[in-house]
Amino acid sequence: MAERIAGPEIERLIQLLARLPGLGPRSARRAALHLIRKREELLGPLAEAMRVAKDRIVTCSVCGNVDTADPCSICADARRDSSVLVVVETVGDLWALERAGVLNARYHVLGGALSPLDGIGPDDLNIAKLVGRVAEGGVKEVILAVNATVDGQTTAHYITELLGPCNVKCTRLAHGVPVGGELDYLDEGTLAAALRSRTDL
Repeated sequence: MAERIAGPEIERLIQLLARLPGLGPRSARRAALHLIRKREELLGPLAEAMRVAKDRIVTCSVCGNVDTADPCSICADARRDSSVLVVVETVGDLWALERAGVLNARYHVLGGALSPLDGIGPDDLNIAKLVGRVAEGGVKEVILAVNATVDGQTTAHYITELLGPCNVKCTRLAHGVPVGGELDYLDEGTLAAALRSRTDL
């Protein structure tokens, strides 16, 4: 068993950093050392920002986004097109679509995807609230921007069936060749999806 090489406070910092996505034990040690070396200009402000975030961040009661206000800034923005509702699995997906800057719509965060193998059913996701939002009226199109995985597609089909009685148009993101992608490097599933989703020029 390896001996402790630093005090318990530093060891705890490393252990907590190692829990972050993309950081293993070695990366966490490097990040901790960098933070320690830059205590005044980085570690202190980071700790304060995290404290403030912990105290102020809330989940939007309308869409499930995270923000410092409820409703969130997207739901509160009157300039958004309320007739289009983009359904995403996670807040990270919402942020990715916002970075693309293509849509000026409203969102709904499911909080994951249906996954019977992992024990995630409809009651574990924010699906009932989605159906309620659409049933209230005013929504003309629901864009199912879920991941192109088996769980994501299962979720999309389930939601489409639930929304059937609401008489709303349900669409999904196109699947296939990414912008700048080369055919030789794509897997067969992606190529097949691209061929099925081909469009007129």
